[in-house]
Amino acid sequence: MAKRMLDCVASDFANFTKTDYLSSIFGSEGRVIACECIGITMPMLVDVTNAEFVASMGADIILLNMFDVTKPVIQGLTTTEPSETIRELKQLTGRMIGMNLEPVEEGISSENDTTMWAISKGRMATVENAKAAYEMGINMILLTGNPGNGISNKAIVASLTAISQELGDKIILAAGKMHAAGILSESAQNIITKEDIKEFVDAGADIILFPAPGTVPGITMDYIRELVSYAHSLGALTITAIGTSQEGADTATIKQIALMCKMTGTDIHHIGDTGYPGMALPENIMAYSIAIRGVRHTYHRIAASINR
Repeated sequence: MAKRMLDCVASDFANFTKTDYLSSIFGSEGRVIACECIGITMPMLVDVTNAEFVASMGADIILLNMFDVTKPVIQGLTTTEPSETIRELKQLTGRMIGMNLEPVEEGISSENDTTMWAISKGRMATVENAKAAYEMGINMILLTGNPGNGISNKAIVASLTAISQELGDKIILAAGKMHAAGILSESAQNIITKEDIKEFVDAGADIILFPAPGTVPGITMDYIRELVSYAHSLGALTITAIGTSQEGADTATIKQIALMCKMTGTDIHHIGDTGYPGMALPENIMAYSIAIRGVRHTYHRIAASINR
């Protein structure tokens, strides 16, 4: 069994395989933090990437949202070679890095065609984009959707099946939705069901994503606990996600959500990217981390040098 991620430093990840990462997460017993970041917006600290900032506040996994593999942009990064974007980000953060790809179902319109959330070709959940992400050094692909982009569970299954056939033994595949993502028939408790979980796992998902309790109307701790237990029974790990801009709420709310997620039995705790657009409020990342693993492990993650 790989060293638990809770105790890992940057050099531990150098030779990690997909199996090692999954084992490392599992061994941490629900004390892994994944922070989502947007790279195309101005960083909160202007000349320091949001990825570096969330790593400094306690993130174990960095999840890139709105990252286009054909036009890779991370504001605050100094690289001049696009193909090296992810590897440079790893050098700066010493973290496992994942990214979102969005499975777009043909014929479903998006609310976001004129906004910054509009889907570009390099963000779509295609085999071509997944291969490009893997070659750039991405460790995990999450098939999910941004608000209003019209991402259905049916489309997630189709993309998962195709990508898993090509890359299933090389890269971690996660799937699920943090909110309805523009499909009103898949809102509240219909965002994800046991039937969806079974289809995702059969299609090749290693990790199943659920909305965190208290983040979506009708999503309770008991409901997500039942789904987490079911996913575990199928051999999958789980992520509970804050994808409803509550990453910009007060710390008391964050700690309440964190403890509810802990009670569901989840393996990874996700906190979203739009406290202000770009990343969660830094104090909320730390508050979440302390709530689920205390100051010792939080400060260990913060203090450990990337040169270790």
